[in-house]
Amino acid sequence: MLFSVFMLALRSVRRNMLRSFLTILGIVIGVSAVITMVTLGNGATQAIEEKITSLGTNLLMVSPGQRIGGGGGGGGVPQFTEADAAAVMAQIGGVAAVAPQSRTSTTVVANGRNWSTTVSGSTNGWFAATNSTLASGRIFMLEEQRAGAAVCIIGETVRRELYGGTEGVTGLGAAMRMRQFSCEVVGILTAKGQGGMGDQDDAVLVPLHTLQRRVTGSRKVNFMMVSMADGADSGPLKASLRLLLRERRHLAEADDDNFNIFDTQQLAETLSSTMGVLTSLLGAVAAVSLLVGGIGIMNIMLVSVTERTREIGLRLAVGALEGEVLLQFLIEAVVLSALGGVIGVVLATGASWGGARLMAVPYAFDPTINLLALLFSAVIGVLFGYFPARRAAQMDPIEALRHE
Repeated sequence: MLFSVFMLALRSVRRNMLRSFLTILGIVIGVSAVITMVTLGNGATQAIEEKITSLGTNLLMVSPGQRIGGGGGGGGVPQFTEADAAAVMAQIGGVAAVAPQSRTSTTVVANGRNWSTTVSGSTNGWFAATNSTLASGRIFMLEEQRAGAAVCIIGETVRRELYGGTEGVTGLGAAMRMRQFSCEVVGILTAKGQGGMGDQDDAVLVPLHTLQRRVTGSRKVNFMMVSMADGADSGPLKASLRLLLRERRHLAEADDDNFNIFDTQQLAETLSSTMGVLTSLLGAVAAVSLLVGGIGIMNIMLVSVTERTREIGLRLAVGALEGEVLLQFLIEAVVLSALGGVIGVVLATGASWGGARLMAVPYAFDPTINLLALLFSAVIGVLFGYFPARRAAQMDPIEALRHE
């Protein structure tokens, strides 16, 4: 009986194809909108997490100053030293690497070209702290770091701007001039692309002593990057780091910290949580169109019941049970809404893929949201189709047969 009722429902849908399509249009739009918004939101969240991870894994950025933001600069605040970085590495448990760093902006010249970029001075701990690797070449030797040798490692953007397009020239082993000295390019960084702080490949790395002696003329360290070991608890580690820095900077108990400890993992979690809330909000707004589609199904089903009054009366007169008539019209409503859900899923897949390409974010296919949207569309058919189906099942056969 269920199969027969299902075939009757399909026949009724096929009898009025245009009306059926217009009826399910609200469901199609609702399902596709929900899936597309959630998929693109998840993709944007993944993109943000990847960009923050590219800054460094489990990274703490320690900078001088009383607070981050307006009025919180480091003017008059003592800078860090290499001894501070060495003390952090030696005395704080759970630290994988510490990279003291200074940076400045300058113009580099090579191969008959020049390019304005950021030159950073640090140690080999910079690679572990920033999650960076080399595409070719080598890292700094210990003797080069100690002596402040004229060697450098460049990012892909700098390599392309200075050496790209010249046949047979890769940049590795070439000479590059900055300020009053020339350095040998001993390594090329693996490309990272755009990040939250701009083009991450537009950079030049030199040994810290090289930058201090040949470029800035200062022994100060602008900030430190502290990479936590895998599994380390950031809470106790930051507390120990704060106590150590307060001691080394001779701060009394009543004095405020004159440094900041910024946890990139907390930033990632905050942004991911914010994006999750926004994605849920967008999905909820888009789901309203599903309710609109459900109302459309109920209206058309009521019209269908009125049009087929004599058919219903005839079925009841020859012995059809109320439950059978109820089931017939209920299945028609579910078929309409489920068909709209299937079309909506197909359209959403294409729209999500295209939107992800345009937004330059990962295509985060989520089978759960697709199944939930499809199931919800069927539930909409049951909820909004029950009233018309109940109305058809409760008709008086005699009155229905008299209907003109």
